[in-house]
Amino acid sequence: MSLREYWFLVRKRWAMITLIIVFCVAAGVATTLLTPKMYASTTRVFVSTQTPDTASDLLTGSNFTQQRVKSYADIVTSPKVLNPVIARADLDVNYAELASHISTNVPLNTVIIEITVLDLHPEKAAKIADAVSESLTSVVDQLETSSNGQPSLVKVSIIQPGSLNLTPDSPKPLLNIALSLFIGLVLGFGAAILRDRLDLRVRNSDDITTITGANILGAMAFDAETPKHPLIVHTSPRSLQAEAYRQLRTNVHFVEVDGNRKSIVVSSSVPSEGKTTTACNLAIALADAGAKVLLIDCDFRKPDVHNYMGIEGSVGLTNHLIGQARLEDVIQDWAGKLDVLPAGQIPPNPSELLGSDKMLQILRYLEGKYDQIVLDAAPLLPVTDAAILSKITSGIILVVGIGKTTRPQLQGAIQHITSVNGRILGTVLNKVPQRGAGSYGYGYGYGYGYGYGRRYGKTYGKVYGETES
Repeated sequence: MSLREYWFLVRKRWAMITLIIVFCVAAGVATTLLTPKMYASTTRVFVSTQTPDTASDLLTGSNFTQQRVKSYADIVTSPKVLNPVIARADLDVNYAELASHISTNVPLNTVIIEITVLDLHPEKAAKIADAVSESLTSVVDQLETSSNGQPSLVKVSIIQPGSLNLTPDSPKPLLNIALSLFIGLVLGFGAAILRDRLDLRVRNSDDITTITGANILGAMAFDAETPKHPLIVHTSPRSLQAEAYRQLRTNVHFVEVDGNRKSIVVSSSVPSEGKTTTACNLAIALADAGAKVLLIDCDFRKPDVHNYMGIEGSVGLTNHLIGQARLEDVIQDWAGKLDVLPAGQIPPNPSELLGSDKMLQILRYLEGKYDQIVLDAAPLLPVTDAAILSKITSGIILVVGIGKTTRPQLQGAIQHITSVNGRILGTVLNKVPQRGAGSYGYGYGYGYGYGYGRRYGKTYGKVYGETES
């Protein structure tokens, strides 16, 4: 991931990251408040060797002492040293419990042993530290005394008695809070990255291009008002979203067509990605450019074009396919701009009707009468209708809802198209965030100099429901 992607990830997952950080810091503060205060007292002892004062003997004695001092530091927490301390100070603990509160340190290249004792009471910590150093002195003297009664050549001297420190050694509030903050940051960013990796939803144009291998023909920004006013090109022609549909129209003109076919299928992987809205607005944009356009509702599962366009939908393409009506009688004029062929009655066998020879004949006949035909088809994953149509038309434009479609769903839709040797003309990004990691500056954010916000003029027809087909 690039630095910019990490930044967008932080912006997208900031709430989760903040929550984890707050939780970790709160845990650190609670731990600090609930941990008993421990006071430290340190005593220092000096280890020396009694040798003649010749230079060679002094060097030998110094080396001997430095080797011994590490062993003496290790026996500080041994029972031989601590049991007398427990008896002398009348402590209600065993040597192992006392040893857990004692630490030793030998500074580099010295013969000094630092003994530190932790306790709940500073006076008691100093008393125990003094007792431990005195006990160590006695034990070393016993260990180094020879069997024939010769005095020990090693001498342990207390050079610093246990100090009375009234400042708690632990817990350390600033250190604990800083550590918990660091842990929170690590866990927060880790959780955000993990969730982002486990999120299979399509988030940006790179995901779509990688999966489909097709060009992106357009990008429509997310607009909460779209379900209420879906015909953006007609009701708000000077809006940026309408300009995006006109950009889509321009890109469609540059797509290489197959022979004399003039028909384009608009579909999506799953429902509610905005395919019907895209099909209707694309048809209006094509008609605004002076082309003779026919919009056909081929979604025989859930026909919705007649609702969007505000026309009669009880009779349509299915009625003509089964011989109940003439083609000329079911094609309706819409606002003097384009013709619309609604789906009509919902048939029991949609795939068979759309894949029939009669459907192919109708399509070829209409291609001879119109400059451009836009077909709104059912989603690809639930049914095969759109895949069948993609084979007998110029190709299919796949609408992808950003944050709605998952990568496996998009891959499945592509497989449905390629399995019938259909052609993907390109993709349309829909519901694109205007800001953030999934934003796509395809005509957005640059401004067109209109100086107008959204305007809704006269609305043709009825708009049903709040969900885009």
